[in-house]
Amino acid sequence: MSVSERPVMLVTGARKGIGRYLVEHYLAKGYAVEGCSRGKSDIENPLYHHHEVDVADEKGVRHMVADVSKRHGRIDVVLNNAAIASMNHVLLTPAKSANRMLEVNVTGTMLVCRDAAKVMMRRKYGRIVNFTTIVAPIALAGEAVYAASKSAVVTFTRILAFELGQWGITCNSFGATPIMTDMIKGVPQDKINAVVNNLAIKRLGTHQDCANVCDFFVSPSSDNITGQVIYLGGVT
Repeated sequence: MSVSERPVMLVTGARKGIGRYLVEHYLAKGYAVEGCSRGKSDIENPLYHHHEVDVADEKGVRHMVADVSKRHGRIDVVLNNAAIASMNHVLLTPAKSANRMLEVNVTGTMLVCRDAAKVMMRRKYGRIVNFTTIVAPIALAGEAVYAASKSAVVTFTRILAFELGQWGITCNSFGATPIMTDMIKGVPQDKINAVVNNLAIKRLGTHQDCANVCDFFVSPSSDNITGQVIYLGGVT
């Protein structure tokens, strides 16, 4: 596959967890993958380039996307995985913590979508997948602000689908079941059990579960799938 034919993917929150798995998954499929996180990455692959960027930093996101566009001339796929969570009863949630979650999870997603879409428009093609969570539809106590931020991502994605559809850009979102990553290591086991017990398929999710949904959404054949949200596990 020539450099000009190789699809280019941008993955946020790419240093560890689900993001890292997806980077390696799509590298194995032949994508040129651009990743970002607030820290360095130890992924070593000639098709991978890492950016140390906070997605809530507008200037940083703009420079990252400009750099990707300059080196590749295209962005085909965006996987907006970067997010932060803080488990607190709303009565114990500081404004600083709430604002940071909204800044990263909502504004950060918007910034990456906005700037990447400008590159996608040139070729009239693009696939955007924004990550949400099943915590939102099941209304898990202790996750009010996090769930609210991810519900905002779903609404944002639905409207974005209408705004970008004329340029052949699809925008979808999906929410994973709990997966044993750093984000939920501090969550009490009873809270994790409460989430799983609300599912039709009562098990923890896997990284491959996430990759399966992303594969569907980013496929060139999924050009008529937009504005949708898929929750893993089945929400009862």
